Amino acid sequence: MKTWKLVLFLALLSASCKKPYNPSVVNSPRSYLVVEGAISTNDTTVIKLSRTVNLSNGSTVNPVMAAVVTVESDHGLTYPVFESTTPGTYKLYAGPLDVSQRYRLRIKTSNDNKEYLSDYSVVKVTPPIDSIGFNLTSTGIQIYANAHDATNNTRYYRYSYEETWRFHARYSSDYVSNHVNDVVPRTVDQRIYFCFAGNKSSTVVLASTAKLKEDQLFQAPITEILSTSEKIELRYSILLRQYAMSAESYKFWSLLKKNTEQLGGIFDAEPTELTGNIHNTADATDIVIGYIDAGTVATKRVFIDNSQLPDTFRATYPYSGCAVDSNYYINPLTGANQVLQNLVPELEFTLYGIFSPGSLKPVGYGAAPRECADCSIRGVTKQPDFWTTN
Repeated sequence: MKTWKLVLFLALLSASCKKPYNPSVVNSPRSYLVVEGAISTNDTTVIKLSRTVNLSNGSTVNPVMAAVVTVESDHGLTYPVFESTTPGTYKLYAGPLDVSQRYRLRIKTSNDNKEYLSDYSVVKVTPPIDSIGFNLTSTGIQIYANAHDATNNTRYYRYSYEETWRFHARYSSDYVSNHVNDVVPRTVDQRIYFCFAGNKSSTVVLASTAKLKEDQLFQAPITEILSTSEKIELRYSILLRQYAMSAESYKFWSLLKKNTEQLGGIFDAEPTELTGNIHNTADATDIVIGYIDAGTVATKRVFIDNSQLPDTFRATYPYSGCAVDSNYYINPLTGANQVLQNLVPELEFTLYGIFSPGSLKPVGYGAAPRECADCSIRGVTKQPDFWTTN
């Protein structure tokens, strides 16, 4: 009896001692420049500029727009990097740059008239990607990459990727409203059963052979896909980009990965201060988050078909409650014209015709909500130029 009273007392004491904890960083007035990307000597250079936001701010994206961004070589050459249609993203579509020169990034922000400059970087020549494959896991597949450098000069690798997959809606809609008073068969261009969707990597993917005798990566983990994912419902493709890195750059990205992806548990490491190679030219105390490398990029694309996977891999549709209703020109019970009542495209999509025995003209149609029959609400129907049939 005394034991439970003691536990109750301690619980009440603990509850009464709790106070809200609002660290100063939550509402810090400082906003730091974040620079993402790398200078590519054989591909498009993509630089993303943003500023940090307070934890108390409802927004998580703060792009830096209208900045003047240039790539400079140690031989005095300058290449402008233009802002794309995506806010805060800048691209340089230059031809091959001389790998014997060193390069740096210069940034001038328009809103506060500050200038930032990265250190000169020696161009790292990235070896090719030998192959991309996958292993089956208990939850899906693990995609991996193989690569090697016969000269043993790379040792540090970073990866980014773009995913594309073909999927289909829950039901096939064969008819569409003519926006007048009836439904008509869909044309080929109006088909909305098969679509394509895509995604870009959002995590830091690194690999190293620094502790190995030979500079050879074997099945370096890239990404995982669940067995219930629509990505592998039909056909999946991944475009992998491989970057060679310096030891200093690898250290920066490793700390970034730890700070952003491996924190939160009571046994996780504490956040570590990131030291990049980008500086405010007039204020050494102005922290800049980012590390700019220069080098070539190796790319490789592969396709994975559902036929290569176990039969137990079944996609889980991202919607529930998809039911099919029968709509009649003349409802046998009410005499109402349900087809005309449900011609609003946003509400229902006609799937198939309902025919009476011996009749050539439908007496009604099967219909379902749009999210169950229109794949274009989550993708596009146009096939990408790189897509190949299986």
